[in-house]
Amino acid sequence: MSFRLAEKGDLQQIKRMYEAIVRNMNENGVGIWDEVYPCEFFAEDIEKRRLYLLTEGEEIVAAFALLEIVGAESYVQWEVPEAKALYLYRLGINVDYQRRGIAGRMLDYASEVAAQKGAEYLRLLVVDVNVPAIRLYLKSGFLRVEGVHADDIVEGTVLYEYGYEKKLTDTL
Repeated sequence: MSFRLAEKGDLQQIKRMYEAIVRNMNENGVGIWDEVYPCEFFAEDIEKRRLYLLTEGEEIVAAFALLEIVGAESYVQWEVPEAKALYLYRLGINVDYQRRGIAGRMLDYASEVAAQKGAEYLRLLVVDVNVPAIRLYLKSGFLRVEGVHADDIVEGTVLYEYGYEKKLTDTL
């Protein structure tokens, strides 16, 4: 398996992978993604060179995006708010590769990339009902910070997101 930046030619395979992930999440009671999110962001992620892939041969095994700013970071209390940080978004594991430690590998790789780009912290927001992801982040050394971001995605539907961060300077 190898890590690389996503390219335009990967877009359709990435979307198919995430459509399967969304179906799997819905079947398991974690209905936080849909036919619009996260797929609507992948073309821009590729264009801005911020979507990273793990591949095995021609197959995409996993992906994540690293963003400099996400817009919701002011709702939580980061340890050092002014520190340079990158934000992990849209982490997804191909359903055929789940439960093989891939997510932990992706978090390690995201930490490496963020540190190489000069970030002191890797940060993320996770929806409160995504208990499997929360467990993964805690197991991988992320700490929950104070505060909650309430995201009113559709009238009457609010997602509550918690902030997690991992200090990278200790891992360099």
